[in-house]
Amino acid sequence: MPRLPLGDWVDSGVDWLVAHMSWLFDAIKTVVEGMYDGVNAVLTAPQPLLLAGMLAVLAWWLRGLVAGVLAFAGFLLIDSLDLWDRSMSTLALVLVATVIALVISIPLGIWAARSKTVSAVVRPALDLLQTMPSMVLLIPAILFFGLGTSAGIIATLIFALAPGVRMTELGIRQVDAELVEAAEAFGTSPRDTLLRVQLPLALPTIMAGVNQVIMLGLSMVVIAGMVGTGGLGGAVNEAIGQLDIGFGFEAGVGIVVLAIYLDRMTGALGTQISPLGRRAAAKARTAESAKPWNYRPRPAFAVIGVVVLALVAGGLGVFGSASGTKATSATNVGRGKEITIGYIPWDEGIASTFLWKELLEERGYKVTTTQYAAGPLYTGVATGQVDFQTDAWLPTTHAEYWKKYGKQLDDLGSWYGSTSLELTVPSYVKDVNTLADLKTHASEFGGKITGIEPSAGMMGLLKSKVLKEYGLQSSYDVVDGSTPAMLAELKRAYAKKQPIVVTLWSPHWAYSDYKLKKLTDPKGAWGKGDGVHTVSRKGFAADNPDVGKWLKDFRMTEAQLTGLEAQIQKSGKGQEQAAVRTWLKQHPGLVDQWAPVAKNQKSQAAG
Repeated sequence: MPRLPLGDWVDSGVDWLVAHMSWLFDAIKTVVEGMYDGVNAVLTAPQPLLLAGMLAVLAWWLRGLVAGVLAFAGFLLIDSLDLWDRSMSTLALVLVATVIALVISIPLGIWAARSKTVSAVVRPALDLLQTMPSMVLLIPAILFFGLGTSAGIIATLIFALAPGVRMTELGIRQVDAELVEAAEAFGTSPRDTLLRVQLPLALPTIMAGVNQVIMLGLSMVVIAGMVGTGGLGGAVNEAIGQLDIGFGFEAGVGIVVLAIYLDRMTGALGTQISPLGRRAAAKARTAESAKPWNYRPRPAFAVIGVVVLALVAGGLGVFGSASGTKATSATNVGRGKEITIGYIPWDEGIASTFLWKELLEERGYKVTTTQYAAGPLYTGVATGQVDFQTDAWLPTTHAEYWKKYGKQLDDLGSWYGSTSLELTVPSYVKDVNTLADLKTHASEFGGKITGIEPSAGMMGLLKSKVLKEYGLQSSYDVVDGSTPAMLAELKRAYAKKQPIVVTLWSPHWAYSDYKLKKLTDPKGAWGKGDGVHTVSRKGFAADNPDVGKWLKDFRMTEAQLTGLEAQIQKSGKGQEQAAVRTWLKQHPGLVDQWAPVAKNQKSQAAG
């Protein structure tokens, strides 16, 4: 049977939309980012404890004193884990996605409930959305809206849309038909019947749908973190990329606190606004004894409490303070100009990225760094959402990305080279010294090669060329994973003296920590060694001539690079920039060598 080119049709359709409807996507992106920025600004304006107090008062009003205390304790935990800003970013993303999803889903659910034709058309579309893997939604989101919060919000709201439509339709259809007929018999218009009879009685079911939309949105934030949304999803992805169990657990706890709070608050809010729910709650309060923990403030008192906390925050000056200009120095040539750097979680990429973050900040620039997989990173630089990245392996390893995006990128030159790609085994593995030797020792390694990120150019080269060149396709399976996962497998096998073959490259600190053998490549399947290049968006060097010149002139020796990598490994997760500062203090003069400032620039900056 001939292959149905469904994927080609989809690609063609997406290309047409990108070419002809970009104005619409740009408008949507502007609105979505504006909503997100506004909500995020509100959430991050007060000091964490004051906002936690406001959210606790809301919980007290909706669910009682115990709920308020627990809510305050949960947000206090988030702040103590140093995840407050990330949590508020995630909360803003979920709230914006939820609001947009409800604006679409509730009217659509009402329409579907009142029209069998609409219901029949909508149902298969909802089935598709609910069964489609969530990561697939990120692909068109990136193409239409680029990297960042807008793509994450759009993917999240599409993923969370279905329950809102289904539960709204179900709630209205479940309203007693006799009540609807009675309302119509008294001459009530269809509009009033909907607003005064059907919607009030359907509110509990609709609120259950709202709850599900929020929960699905929170479940999507980790996936959305892959496209640079930041927040707790970005933290989880960073932890996964670096196999940092502790950091991942902390970020997961933050998501759990937000999920429980939003779940309980939406459930209680449904009770408060539903007529039947209010009656049931009033009876329950009457039956309860007058104990302090059963007391709930009236809505007016709750609002007053929040306003008082807000006024206290303003009086103490803890809202976003007026931006004071940073004292200029002789090296403040950047004057606060923003620069974004993306990086792949490979050791040389992490080291060089945080090195340049420190160098540029010392020169007065405001630098943001974000972790990506290789594919999204190249997409971000090509579309101009990321200014540059320092870990492009050219001309071989990243050849496919350069072929696809090269016309939209500027190559600022190689700062390290030459590199080499290799398959590596521990030195205690005997009789395996070349790639050809692997064929007769497949059973010894369990027919497995432990790899890194599937998007890495090295992995594509290994699967498409190296294995084929040495006839290893039928003998070995390449296990996709991540660089930290590969290193963890190597560490585990090395400790037990077990045979293992892994993908590695030079330079890498693993060669100094373990006794390893690089398997020679007599056929040259890996190709010639790459240089590690800095690649920027088109026109970045022209827009930033000083930075462009620094990057073009930048070079590191193997001793410098491996030394910096070792310092970062020693310092641990989250201390990359502190490790860079420590290393630079140990190597005085490098800042002025890599980011020189002329005397006339110093005098202008000082003036």
